[in-house]
Amino acid sequence: MCTTCGCGDESNIRVSTLQEPSALPHEHPHEHPHEDGHPHEHPHADGHPHDHDHPHAHHPETIPLEQNLLAKNELLAARNRGWLEGRGIRALNVMSSPGAGKTTLLVRTLADLGERLQAGVVEGDQETSLDADRIRAVGRPVVQINTGAGCHLDADMLRRGLDALDPGTGSTVFIENVGNLVCPALFDLGEAAKVVVVSVTEGDDKPQKYPHMFRAADLVIINKSDLLPYVDFDVDGFRRRARQINPRTDFLVLSATTGDGLAGWYDWLDGTSSRSSTLTGSLTDTLSP
Repeated sequence: MCTTCGCGDESNIRVSTLQEPSALPHEHPHEHPHEDGHPHEHPHADGHPHDHDHPHAHHPETIPLEQNLLAKNELLAARNRGWLEGRGIRALNVMSSPGAGKTTLLVRTLADLGERLQAGVVEGDQETSLDADRIRAVGRPVVQINTGAGCHLDADMLRRGLDALDPGTGSTVFIENVGNLVCPALFDLGEAAKVVVVSVTEGDDKPQKYPHMFRAADLVIINKSDLLPYVDFDVDGFRRRARQINPRTDFLVLSATTGDGLAGWYDWLDGTSSRSSTLTGSLTDTLSP
């Protein structure tokens, strides 16, 4: 459930590698994660484990919902981060409003650098596999997560996506989050960096309207620069307002459609480093022949 708007229904979350006509099955043995990081099955009263298909009785209690949900997500994100770092996998959380050009940017990037980056994609959308199909057409591995009523990915969804994607050691994982400038900013997934894509057709006031998203951003990409002559978008004003919220963020102006400015994005990918000191190498090693 989203702590901001209350959206989400875990029973409707579907994870698919797109290699089967339907999503992965939902029924699974009853497992709980434990403090040692190793989930295991619990035997039931009849002496043998079985599928968890009955409700448990819960004692009524009052809890601070947002605090508890975010705390759980932070714990799972930390586990994701440790798992990724232990395998030298770089994960980038790509966020934007719907239609800003995330998928077009990723398709272009994967076509140019997919093999050298050993890149795969975890694709998040409420419904359909339309964007994942575009990624798959480029020849890169992709896992689709459909969130149902959910408006963002969370750390548990990413864990399930990584299990299905099974990225190799030293690879890159692009996480295309659900199109939304509000809720995804609140949920750490365990990524190395957050990338926010903004289209010039959206207007230059987004940093003021959605400060949480821009405060979280490691990189802001102003996309569809080829349309700048036709729209009212003040690039310098946008940068100034965004830096008032987040002085440390980087900026790029590009067009994923025409390719203008993509060299700067590729250079940023080559130099980006994890927030954790345990993963200090750039993508230079990965990009080397």
